[in-house]
Formats: sequence, C-alpha cells, structure tokens
Amino acid sequence: MSLILIDTNVFLELLLGRKRAEECERLLDLVSKGEIEAVVTHFSVHALEAILKDSEALILLLRNIQYSSGLYVYSTDLTEEEAIAIVSQKMGRDFDDSLQYYVAKKLGAECIVSFDKHFDGLDIPRVEPKHILERTRKR
Repeated sequence: MSLILIDTNVFLELLLGRKRAEECERLLDLVSKGEIEAVVTHFSVHALEAILKDSEALILLLRNIQYSSGLYVYSTDLTEEEAIAIVSQKMGRDFDDSLQYYVAKKLGAECIVSFDKHFDGLDIPRVEPKHILERTRKR
C-alpha cells in the first residue's frame, strides 16, 4: 500500500468517541507503528487544535502525531493556498476539501481516507478506515 491522506474527520471520530471511533483508532494505530504510510495536512492539525477544548487531549493528540512512525504532516504555503482557492472555485468545492485533495494529488496519495462524501467522484478515491483495515488484513 502506498501513501494515504487522512482527513480531519477520521481523527475527530476517534477524539469525540463517535460510533466509528474503534475503526479509526485501529487505522491510526497501524499508522503510528509505521505499518501504513500516511499524511495529514497541517490545516487538519490546526482544525483539530481549534475544535478540542480539553488541553490534555490536545497535548496527547499532538504528541501522537509528532511521534507516529508512519504519519507525515504536510504544510501548505501561501502560494499553494492561492492555487487551492482557485481550484476550489473552479471545482465548486469548499476550501478545506480542496486543500485535502490538492495535497493528496501533489503527494501521489493512493486515496483519501474520510467519511466525507464530498470527496466522492474525484480522480483520487475516497475510502473509509474500514476499507484500509480490510486491505491490510488480506496481506
């Protein structure tokens, strides 16, 4: 399996203890161990920082991201963000979805791991954590 991009909502599902938190935890555990190579955008990290109100949970999240063997954090610069805004306008998509797509495309990601159906129909497939887990079990 090559590089995957993990969208913000996968982390949120786990952090907020939602109904699919367990599969998200299993996926992120494989990434943490370096068994899966993944990227998360710095934009997503900032979104998580803004959403999490519990300082201890935030510190734990940041440490987990920082010390994860298989997770890379990609930071966009202003030139890229201008290009993303243009693409967003042309595609009729939100800036945040366009940013995730742009980074996935730029880095040659195999897929975008997300629960957000806005990614459906793009030339990079959207998959849910359970699909990645199924594929890793078959290896």
